[in-house]
Amino acid sequence: MEPLLTDLKGFDRLYGLEVLEVGEEEVRAQVQVRDELLQPAGLVHGGVLASIAESVTSMATWYALREQDMAAMGQSNHTSFLRPILAGTIHAVARRRHRGRTTWIWDVEITDDQGRLCAMTRMTIAVRDRPA
Repeated sequence: MEPLLTDLKGFDRLYGLEVLEVGEEEVRAQVQVRDELLQPAGLVHGGVLASIAESVTSMATWYALREQDMAAMGQSNHTSFLRPILAGTIHAVARRRHRGRTTWIWDVEITDDQGRLCAMTRMTIAVRDRPA
């Protein structure tokens, strides 16, 4: 795997996504928990966890196809929340399960600083020709 050296923009930058490594079969990322990411009960909002999964899998798919001038975008995001994250760092590891011509499927495990599984996501990424 290689480090992703590009600056993130938009929503990924807003919630603080840090991509640590990206490859065609696996990607690793993290997000530092801060008050703006918490829901009223004091735990990380589920939308943050689902967003991490969608961003890293879209990014890794695009990374693998970048020389073919293809676009990669989330098509389906099924996230199950298992335990809350209250503080520290959100860790995400995505592993590719299927590489098709028009869809890729990834499984994402999201853990806390103690390595406990906090959420699991099954992402389907659509692969399409890049718009002109």
